[in-house]
Amino acid sequence: MVTQNALPPPGTIGLTSISGTVGSLIHFGQWLETQPLRRWFSKDDLPRLEHAFILLPGGMILEAEPGGARIVPLRYTNVFWCTSIYKLLPPGIMAEQFLGMARTYRDVGYSFLDYLSLTAHRLGLRNKELEAYIRDTGHMICSQLDDDFYERFNAQVFTDGRYAGDVSPMDLYLRERELRKAEQTA
Repeated sequence: MVTQNALPPPGTIGLTSISGTVGSLIHFGQWLETQPLRRWFSKDDLPRLEHAFILLPGGMILEAEPGGARIVPLRYTNVFWCTSIYKLLPPGIMAEQFLGMARTYRDVGYSFLDYLSLTAHRLGLRNKELEAYIRDTGHMICSQLDDDFYERFNAQVFTDGRYAGDVSPMDLYLRERELRKAEQTA
């Protein structure tokens, strides 16, 4: 896990672990979806990252929670910052624009049904009706909200043709790792 004391620029996605039953269930689901046998043989040990949020000006964050999306002070101490994903944002966005956009997400509902869609997709069981229902309700889990936030600033985090809401916190971590690797070889 990467821990950074200095905060990155507003708009950066942060990933962290969460405790309790919900954190364990998310971790297990993400473990299943990331091809555990292949990773075990290649000694690719992924960190526990079950929650995603967006850093805002003044040390505030936008996060999706079961009670709805909210803007709160940053309270996580062990954060993996997605600084390479941040570089996908167009230049010239002002910090206040991030805060303004974050306000449009306040109280966006949270849906555990989205985890069903993620699991179905990972098992190769895409269901257009379920995807349409999830899209039409406007509910989002944390990682979906972050991906949508970036899309509203015309930054496409994923280019693999996935359904727009098909994003887990581990997907964000793996995309960040892929972008960092590309930066190192460039």
